[in-house]
Amino acid sequence: MSSQATMFRLSVMMFLQFFVWGAWYVSMTGFINDQQMTDVTGAAYSVGPIAAIIAPFFLGMIADRFFPSERVLGVLHLLGGTILCLAPWAARPFRLAPPPEGASLFFRIVLHDLPAYVHPFILVLFAHMLCYMPTLGLTTSLSFHNLANQEEQFPLVRVWGTIGWIVGNIAVSFLPQGDQSPEQFYLAGIAGILLGLYSFTLPHTPPPLRGQRPTIGQILGTDSLRLFRSPSYAVFIICSFLICIPLAGYYQQARTFVESQKVLINNSATFTMSLGQMSEVFFMWVMPWFFAFLGVKRMLAVGMGAWVLRYTLFAVAAVLSPGIVVKSFVLLGVLLHGICYDFFFVTGMIYVDKKAPSAIRHQAQGFLVLITQGLGLGIGSKLFMAHVRLNTVEEVHDWAAIWTMPAVFAGAILVAFILLFWDRTNAKQSPEAQG
Repeated sequence: MSSQATMFRLSVMMFLQFFVWGAWYVSMTGFINDQQMTDVTGAAYSVGPIAAIIAPFFLGMIADRFFPSERVLGVLHLLGGTILCLAPWAARPFRLAPPPEGASLFFRIVLHDLPAYVHPFILVLFAHMLCYMPTLGLTTSLSFHNLANQEEQFPLVRVWGTIGWIVGNIAVSFLPQGDQSPEQFYLAGIAGILLGLYSFTLPHTPPPLRGQRPTIGQILGTDSLRLFRSPSYAVFIICSFLICIPLAGYYQQARTFVESQKVLINNSATFTMSLGQMSEVFFMWVMPWFFAFLGVKRMLAVGMGAWVLRYTLFAVAAVLSPGIVVKSFVLLGVLLHGICYDFFFVTGMIYVDKKAPSAIRHQAQGFLVLITQGLGLGIGSKLFMAHVRLNTVEEVHDWAAIWTMPAVFAGAILVAFILLFWDRTNAKQSPEAQG
């Protein structure tokens, strides 16, 4: 089969892979608010990171050892898509009791919303994410195995994942009730089932570790901890973890904020949010030129600086009188997603690839995902939800206070990174994006 035909088939896979995620993940806050379940929001955005922590065990112990990747991918999407279709059925109004007088900060952050995790809607989402999260690694490894020139061809395949996310966002905005519609879960679930069936037609990809018995260190990537001998690498990992704490707040609350400011394209906050992924596609293409002029440290710093600017724009917009300036600030904050994600996270993947010896390169990338997508976003979702509750009175959010905290937090991380990161590692290869 020609290389072009293989790239086309893998591009379709990537498009559907991220269409499934994009068709509900951002927009579900509209459905949650409409169903009077606002107190499950924090739990809804933390089950994904929890599943991301569990996913390496599944991939390392089962998927990578016993079964062809395309078959595992197919089964997981068939199960995950079917489960996601049950989400509207599991929805029902839910309110947490207010915390008792004098409740500790630990109780407010960690224990107060524990009842939300046994809500049927959250259990359905968790079951879906347990099926979905391993497929992120599977689609990447399947692509690498079947591409002749990975560095040149994979970005061209992977960009269709971002396009799939965008189309998923836009498709939700055209549903009868927009992002309040339960049909968004049927849309995503059916797309998942379709991808499950399509996966069985993909090129045969044997399990990469057949006959081997991987260690826990290999599965979690902890063998790569020896890279911490480099002070700058340690600074990078710590800053990556910390920057994901306010990032969780963006995923969790930005759609609701955009809706509250009435910055609606096609009368949909989710459509507006898709502009962020559109900018991501653009910056993905121009990153090689920025690398030539900025290098790794400046690229990472610009990415973190974009987070500071985004949250500052949101905080300022929240205190201004409604008008064109407010809408411009909110739109600019959304459009900064391309710089926020590509310049920091994609550059980070390239930095890790350059720093790690070939024997532990995949482990190092897996450890980075565990620290950021798992622990960072997981802890961030809990902390940010508690922060939102502390700045909400009778269902009215103090958006200025809500966005000021992550702006200051990200700003402190940026200053620490600039002062402490002095690695001279060069990175001139084509970036590989993740979504």
